[in-house]
Amino acid sequence: MSTLAKYQTYPEYKDSGVEWLGGIPSDWELKKLKYLSRIKTGDKDTVNAVEDGIYPFFVRSPHIERINSYTFDCEAVLTAGDGAGVGKIYHYVNGKFGCHQRVYALTNFAYVNGRFIYYYLLASFYKVALDGNAKSTVDSLRLPQFLNFEITFPDILIQTKILAFLDYETAKIDQLIEKQQKLIELLKEKRQAVISHAVTKGLDPNVKMKDSGVEWLGEVPEHWKIKPFKRFFKIRKRIAGTLGYDILSITQRGIKIKDIESGDGQLSMDYSKYQIVNEGDFAMNHMDLLTGFVDLSPYLGVTSPDYRVFTLEDSLSEPQYYLYLLQMCYINKIFYPLGQGAANIGRWRLPTEAFNEFNAPVPPSAEQNSISIYIKQNLSLYSSLVEKAELQINLLKERRTALISAAVTGKIDVREWQAPN
Repeated sequence: MSTLAKYQTYPEYKDSGVEWLGGIPSDWELKKLKYLSRIKTGDKDTVNAVEDGIYPFFVRSPHIERINSYTFDCEAVLTAGDGAGVGKIYHYVNGKFGCHQRVYALTNFAYVNGRFIYYYLLASFYKVALDGNAKSTVDSLRLPQFLNFEITFPDILIQTKILAFLDYETAKIDQLIEKQQKLIELLKEKRQAVISHAVTKGLDPNVKMKDSGVEWLGEVPEHWKIKPFKRFFKIRKRIAGTLGYDILSITQRGIKIKDIESGDGQLSMDYSKYQIVNEGDFAMNHMDLLTGFVDLSPYLGVTSPDYRVFTLEDSLSEPQYYLYLLQMCYINKIFYPLGQGAANIGRWRLPTEAFNEFNAPVPPSAEQNSISIYIKQNLSLYSSLVEKAELQINLLKERRTALISAAVTGKIDVREWQAPN
């Protein structure tokens, strides 16, 4: 049963004359946005944001910066004029604030409450007005299109009832979404803790431990060895010398084949100078220890000559165990203290010598295999739980949007609604 089925409809409707809107309550009005408010834009391109700034400064994203000056002092609804958030990201504010020069600020409302407009646009504008119509190199919101958007609304008293209903119901949904988001964070933390413990302490809780002599590692099972990477990894540098290979990108979601047809991302003009990555090779973006990553390549291809490609030389070792170990060192920032460069501009790299001399645990090969199987099983479990939580969040967001849309367009009648005690 639809989540809206429990609500009543208005006793009488009339045709709005707007295709997407359909019927509206017979006593509701319909006007274009330009007759309900004035529209202004911000007066600043960039600002020197300060963490403890007095006033909010709205940019073209969900992020809100803080500054110590303001341009507006009023009730307003704001949305991005271009960029990724165009027509989708909305803010409501009542007071002193500033905004970017490509942010539209609706002010001086007539006939309608500003928050009613906020809810109306939040639920309706993007899916109706920007669905494939305002595409260019960068998505942009054409001002005539925005100002001529039709708004249906009741009298102020009914608007007030609708706002009270939506404030209450959306707050409940937001609380549920927040709980699911916290659950996802906890699951990810638990997942990472499972990996970290397994690759550094093993699976036997009763095994006798010894001091590894390595600060970041602490104690390890007594029968494990400690060896530098250079004892079991070999760095490779094989330049392709020809075109025709897949271009491999090392992301924090693993190695991906770059789409060179679409032109997405940076790409060398001559990737014959890239280095070969064979299937089963390790490939690491060691140039940035904050946003870089490492993966076992499932592909034959080429990657940037600036990256590090290496192979596991011990045939008895389990590559997957060392992949979990390497990725854990990225995520837990184990490599970070060994870095050199300029971290503030994303160039905090792991030098070759530091990589070669990095001391790592070496369990027996059978134990490496057991640990890998154990981690894989747990990752599957945690991934399933995260997917369920993400699905629940998406369903809640859909429910939230549907509820807002139905209330502000008169598809449900909430005039008699009362907040539960």
